[in-house]
Amino acid sequence: MKKLLVVLLVSLGLQTQAQILPCDSISYTTASTMNYPFIAMGDASPLLNLADSISWSWSVCNSSMCYSGYGDTASFGQVITTDTLKVCYDVMIFLGGATYVCYDCDSLVYDGSSWVSLNMGNPTGINELQFTWKDDGKMYDLLGRELIEVPVGTMYIRNRKLNIRK
Repeated sequence: MKKLLVVLLVSLGLQTQAQILPCDSISYTTASTMNYPFIAMGDASPLLNLADSISWSWSVCNSSMCYSGYGDTASFGQVITTDTLKVCYDVMIFLGGATYVCYDCDSLVYDGSSWVSLNMGNPTGINELQFTWKDDGKMYDLLGRELIEVPVGTMYIRNRKLNIRK
């Protein structure tokens, strides 16, 4: 009887649903024209049919100034394609009586045809390096400069060993 009661409670009372985080549905793309070297275009298309409203706010900074823009598409004619930009957005999503604030920043450079991110992301794999040492007989002083002849009365390195000639 206890088992039946537990199964009934679990099946009726502990139903879970996957949580959808609205900020995971936010992204942006960039473009460039002659008059506007940097154009940011926000994309919240997965949320368009769900959200009551979506508000975008942009901040684009070069090495000397920051500029603001509003709306899902913002154009910045103040920057040039040789700038390294820090691009940040704030997105307010009004969804079912709740307000979600999403924030992200990126560093971008222009590669001649498009703006590319300098953020490296998460590492996908780390391999340990294997060093193979080759004893080539070269000599170096303690500062790492290669020596042509054996110094007298001074320490030097040859084949990974510290030596001194008297």
